[in-house]
Amino acid sequence: MMTVDAEKVSRRGLMFVLSSPSGAGKTTLAERLLKSDGKIRLSVSATTRKPRPGEVDGKDYYFVSEAEFLRMRDNNEFLESANVFGNYYATPRAKVFDQLKAGVDVLFDIDWQGAQQLDAVAGGDVVKVFILPPSREELERRLRARNQDPEAVVRGRMAKADAEISHWAEYDYVVINYDLDETEEMLRAILLAERLRRRRQTGLAAIVKEMIRNIP
Repeated sequence: MMTVDAEKVSRRGLMFVLSSPSGAGKTTLAERLLKSDGKIRLSVSATTRKPRPGEVDGKDYYFVSEAEFLRMRDNNEFLESANVFGNYYATPRAKVFDQLKAGVDVLFDIDWQGAQQLDAVAGGDVVKVFILPPSREELERRLRARNQDPEAVVRGRMAKADAEISHWAEYDYVVINYDLDETEEMLRAILLAERLRRRRQTGLAAIVKEMIRNIP
């Protein structure tokens, strides 16, 4: 009798996008997923920023010159790119697609603009999740407790958060982060469901064909 182990079915990986306003818990949740799930890897960006102490090329970022970055961008070698405070950042296309082809999922910790760019060039591979705080008041409390910034800075962060939250409807899933453990479980459930989509299980057709062939 033939049995099928779902873990052994060949599949194409997916791009798992997490976005949220600062303070909603996105980075902590991303770190948890990477630690608990061996099938997902963090996307490594290319940047023109200089390495900080302890950063490793190819692990933390791909550090490139501005001339090399612009050449790669003009040659359509990036999935998305942005200029942040005078430094360029981008996602190398080939490296991501190589991982997807190998059945590895790639985690993106990016804002709504980066998510839009990914969706435009690789929509079928992209799963977008927006993480909301329990309330605006709770978000402000977290920002004040975490940063101890001047009032003007906190207000600026809250204004930016308002702008980011306004894009919530562009996402496939929206999760309110009341509790980190609960939210992590919801993200894991989304990952499992998306991994089981028929179009991503590239080895499924061969298994079904073999099943049918063996029917008496």
